Amino acid sequence: MSVPPRALEPSVRDHLRLEAFEGKFDVKDFVGAISEKLIAQSKADTGPFDPKPFIRTFEAAVDKLIAVRKDVQAKTEQMEKSVRVAERDYSKKMSELNRGFEAVGQSFSGMETKMNEVGRTAIRIGEQMESVHQQRQRAQAAYDLIDYYNQFAKDDTTRLDALKKEGKEGRRKVAVLLRRLATVAKEVDLPHSDKTRENIDRYCEKLEKDMLHLFDRAYRRGDPKMMHHCAQTLLDFNGGASCVQVYVNQHDFFINRVRADTNIDDHLWGALPDPDAPPPVSETGLQELFQEIRTTVGQEAQIVQAVFPNPAYVMQVFLQRVFAQSIQQHLEQLVARTTGMPDLAFLRILQLVHQQTSVLVEDLKAYELPSVIPRSPIDSSEFNRTLKGMPASNASNTATAATISTMLETAMEELFVPYTEGQRYLEKESRSLGEMYASYLAKFTRYHERTDTKGKSSMFGRMVDQLSAAAATSPSGSSSTSAQAAAALMRFGKLSASTDRNSSEKPGEDPIRDEDGVLSVEIAETMLKWHAEAIGRCVELGSANDVPKHTFALLRVLSAAIGNSYIETAIETAQARLEVADTKTEPSMQPLIVLREVDLICHLWQRYVTMALLPLASSSVTVRREMVVFNNQAVSRIEGGANQLTQKLTDSIVAWLSTQLGKQKRTDFKPRNDDLSFARVNTDPCIACCDILEKVRDAAKATLSGKNLEVFLTEVGVAFHGLLLEHLKKFPVSATGGLMLAKDLKSYQDVIDSFSIPSLHERFEFIRQLGNVFLVKPDILKSYITEGYLGRIDSNLLRPYLAQRSDWGQAEKGFNDTTDGAVADGKAMRDRFGMGRLSMIMKDLEPLREQISMPSMPTSMPGMSNFGNIASSFANARPPRFSSSGAT
Repeated sequence: MSVPPRALEPSVRDHLRLEAFEGKFDVKDFVGAISEKLIAQSKADTGPFDPKPFIRTFEAAVDKLIAVRKDVQAKTEQMEKSVRVAERDYSKKMSELNRGFEAVGQSFSGMETKMNEVGRTAIRIGEQMESVHQQRQRAQAAYDLIDYYNQFAKDDTTRLDALKKEGKEGRRKVAVLLRRLATVAKEVDLPHSDKTRENIDRYCEKLEKDMLHLFDRAYRRGDPKMMHHCAQTLLDFNGGASCVQVYVNQHDFFINRVRADTNIDDHLWGALPDPDAPPPVSETGLQELFQEIRTTVGQEAQIVQAVFPNPAYVMQVFLQRVFAQSIQQHLEQLVARTTGMPDLAFLRILQLVHQQTSVLVEDLKAYELPSVIPRSPIDSSEFNRTLKGMPASNASNTATAATISTMLETAMEELFVPYTEGQRYLEKESRSLGEMYASYLAKFTRYHERTDTKGKSSMFGRMVDQLSAAAATSPSGSSSTSAQAAAALMRFGKLSASTDRNSSEKPGEDPIRDEDGVLSVEIAETMLKWHAEAIGRCVELGSANDVPKHTFALLRVLSAAIGNSYIETAIETAQARLEVADTKTEPSMQPLIVLREVDLICHLWQRYVTMALLPLASSSVTVRREMVVFNNQAVSRIEGGANQLTQKLTDSIVAWLSTQLGKQKRTDFKPRNDDLSFARVNTDPCIACCDILEKVRDAAKATLSGKNLEVFLTEVGVAFHGLLLEHLKKFPVSATGGLMLAKDLKSYQDVIDSFSIPSLHERFEFIRQLGNVFLVKPDILKSYITEGYLGRIDSNLLRPYLAQRSDWGQAEKGFNDTTDGAVADGKAMRDRFGMGRLSMIMKDLEPLREQISMPSMPTSMPGMSNFGNIASSFANARPPRFSSSGAT
């Protein structure tokens, strides 16, 4: 039995409407919404669950949904039919539109083709019209030229006179016609053409005079418009050069520029030739002139642009006149005022003007204007250009000419050419520098020339002969910068090959003082300062290509002065004094002061060369290489002289030490009165030697440094070590005397240790242990000499020293007995140390020798030919000599 359908609730019917399914649809929500009220009723009923209301409601809802679905399907089918119909209509319309667009495109293509054909036709017509116009212009120009030419042939200028009276435009037309007629007249070769040419030339001349007269009147009235008209007309006529000259020549700047030398700076001209005074930076007259030029050019730049059609050309002419007349005239006045003064005054004035002019040129470059080239007065191709329809020649006025900046640089260069061309400037600079150095070193030269020392004439004569040879000129009469510097040194030093070196002072000369002959870093700094000023002038006044060559030339002058005439002279004087010094007197340490100054001056000099001079020659590899070679040779020559001086000083010190050791009495180490011996600390020779060694140490440390100090003290210590080895062989030593000898040797060792030379410490430790052989007892003598430093020496080599023991007569027998029994042990020990010969001693100190080059004693020192193998065992190599790089 079926349940009758139940009428749906209004809320359920709302959920079954078609609009409820158009949005987002959820089945669970839909079922819950339909059964929500039924569930509430079922919960409210207390009886058993009754499904019938649910069944009836859902059946009714299903029936409603089926009906809704049928309606939707019907509408969908109807809409699909409508869409198919609309699509057919749309496709049909689109086809019709495509056919229409294709027709329009074809129409436009056809129109474009026709327009292109019309454009080409118009271009051909335009070209034909332009050709016809040009032909007409040529025909008209030829007709006018022939007509005016015939009128000039008949001496009839009525038409031109009438045209000229029409005003500004008429005068410009007349100028153009006359320019063309003048060109035609030169090309025409007909009867009576010469007369016609003369008539044209006279009329051209008259026109130019009239326009110049008109320009002059307008210039005096201050009428810039009329001036511009005249300038433009003359530019079209013959380039306008005559108009520009009239304007420039009548300018007040040049007419009123008659200057008197009223402003003379006495302080400037007084300090100008003084090399210690700073170079001048301004001159009153020059400063006023340049200020007036700046003011005038600033005004003229505006006037010229308003008056002339080619202002850049006019400004160039004006500025060229300023440089060629005003600036050059003032420069010549300044240079003329340096006549009779040292060359330094001329060079400084030249540099001053160059510096100020450079600043002026940079300021005037600010008035750079568009540059044009004025047309040429006579152009032989003018007639052909006219007949062929080419543009008139004044079109060339737009071509770019030389700029004002280029003209200013050229004008400035030409201003100084008379003073710098060729070798003029370099010769003056070299001569000035040589004269200043010679004058500055005059007292120094006189001191070293006239110092009363034996053998000085040979040393100084050699220097004078070198300068005389360098000062000699070549057969052609020209001389190099080095020759000029040498001649200046000869002249200011009052030197000649026949000069009497030992002559007395001349009347009127300042007396010679010891201070005059002393090397000084301050003097070297002054010389370098003067040289740096000269180099700065070379860089400024010379061309960039000449800077390396000029720098090298001035380097030679500096080397001749500071190297040959200053440093080497002082070194040779110090050597001569050492050679003639009395060997009975204690040697002076003065040469060490000379070496110290030489070291400092060479450092300063080479620093200057490296930092200031060599970079200036970097643009020329050849010159730079020559400068390096030349400089190295100069330094090597100075270092060689310093080495000789060091060696001679060392020889003198060693000779004095040898003399003091020679004063040792034979009883000093074998005294008869033991109490008197113990009362003395050291023997007299020991005190004298220690005293001189301390003086050498103090003087060396106060004057030398670095490797130079180490080499000098090492050589003195090595030589003294050799003297002591020989000295110990000569004196018998008693037991008491051994104590005196030990005291002496300890004093020697203490003094040498204060030298702070590790290699010398090893040598004098050996000497101390050797001195102890006179203190040990005979029974332990053998064992003592096999230990320490002595153990590395063949015992037979120690016999000359052992023989000086006062008890050697008794000790020798026991020594010999033990020697025979210990031959095997001694040989094994010598084999262990590699001591088959004495020259192989101190094997375990080999690493120390690798770190420190142990110097040898000088072979030229007296009393050193018989030191034997003991001395040679300490002589590995001669130490390096004096080096200008020794300072630290």
